[in-house]
Amino acid sequence: MKAIQMRICSNQQVSDRYWHMKVDASELNADVQPGQFFQLRCGHDIHPLLRRPFSIYRINRMERTLEFLYLVKGAGTQRLTLMQAGEYVDVFGPLGTPFVLQDDWETILLLARGVGIATLAALAQDAAEKGVQAVAILSARSRNDLLAAETLQGFGAQVLHVTDEEQTSGVEQVRGLLDSLLQQNRIDAAFTCGSKRLSRLLQDVTRKHAIPAQIALEEHMGCAMGVCFACVCDVKEGDHLKTVRVCKEGPVFPLEKVVL
Repeated sequence: MKAIQMRICSNQQVSDRYWHMKVDASELNADVQPGQFFQLRCGHDIHPLLRRPFSIYRINRMERTLEFLYLVKGAGTQRLTLMQAGEYVDVFGPLGTPFVLQDDWETILLLARGVGIATLAALAQDAAEKGVQAVAILSARSRNDLLAAETLQGFGAQVLHVTDEEQTSGVEQVRGLLDSLLQQNRIDAAFTCGSKRLSRLLQDVTRKHAIPAQIALEEHMGCAMGVCFACVCDVKEGDHLKTVRVCKEGPVFPLEKVVL
């Protein structure tokens, strides 16, 4: 794990709020796993000073490239949109603990909201490569933000959409979809990212059905190496609460342990 310069293959706006970046990772001497993330320096100037964390959207092992789907939200991501193909971006990683797929699982459930969809896209890719079927519920503000839906479908995933603009993304409406999917499929495990309200819902559903589940947490980070303690969260260890670092002990945790 070290900081290296990766050549930008492309960096394009793909919707009103999202951009997609593809980088040449041929110099990266590390195995990258779904759920892990990279810290990117957003430009070549001193500002913005801190790197920004980006989850992995797609891992292209044959062509040795990585892809990131990012929401343009603040000064860092706005600056990142100015970087063009042919330039080099300073990348640190891969960081964090990845998702885990067990060999005997046949069907998994994905529940994601917003940019969390990008985090689970790499997992859907990994599942497809291992012959594991994925069924997914993707939630967003609008259909314009459901960028990864086609990517997941390309991996063979069954995808259901809910959006705020169509008034289909309420918790109870999503609960109904989850119940329907559980009736139609034998779900071996569930995964979520991007929404605390949906993660709490999945906590409740998977607990009732005794389904193992994992969550990838999204937090603001300073160092991403476990030093600054800017990204802590609480997890349950038996009857006790324990404070852990999302960058180091996470970002992937057993869903039943996380205090949301």
